[in-house]
Amino acid sequence: MSKKINYEEGPMNEVKVVADFLPPPEELAFREETIKVTIALSRASVEFFKHEAGKYHVSYQKMIRRLLDEYALHHST
Repeated sequence: MSKKINYEEGPMNEVKVVADFLPPPEELAFREETIKVTIALSRASVEFFKHEAGKYHVSYQKMIRRLLDEYALHHST
């Protein structure tokens, strides 16, 4: 990305206006109610989640919580 962009004066090509698709800030700041629990996990599972979380720069605990939430949602009646 070291190539410099040169802007020119003059007419632009056809411009297309798109609908606003981004959520409002209050939805981005959504904080779900959580409860603290103690759980013993296998070393292999924790290492897996830490490795995967590192790839995406997120918390491994959040990844595990999200996985459990999805499982519970899928299997709830």
